[in-house]
Amino acid sequence: QVQVVESGGGLVQAGGSLRLSCTVSGLTFDAYAMGWFRQAPGKEREGISCISRSGGSLDYADSVKGRFTISRDNAKNTLYLQMNSLKPEDTAMYYCAPSVRSRGCYLFESEYHSWGQGTQVTVSS
Repeated sequence: QVQVVESGGGLVQAGGSLRLSCTVSGLTFDAYAMGWFRQAPGKEREGISCISRSGGSLDYADSVKGRFTISRDNAKNTLYLQMNSLKPEDTAMYYCAPSVRSRGCYLFESEYHSWGQGTQVTVSS
């Protein structure tokens, strides 16, 4: 059974930074792409970043490009999201999930599974 646990969220002022972590068990972590998604109250979940199994292919939503950096440590079965220059509109529950894709990565939610509980990020103005 795949288990996904996100951590690192919190309350931060606009312009600040946070680093999210996501540990995965029950899955051959380095065999699949991974992604970060977020869902704000009253809005649909949106894909914000993904990374291929080796880390060689990355993708970002336009809303976070240049501010967020995704990375992974396959030896630790852990995915990261470094978030800089945070804005109030980044406030959301953040989720990571493994993809079914073993080559490249795409931000199609239908390709992801085994969602965790998420970690809340709140950015105050």
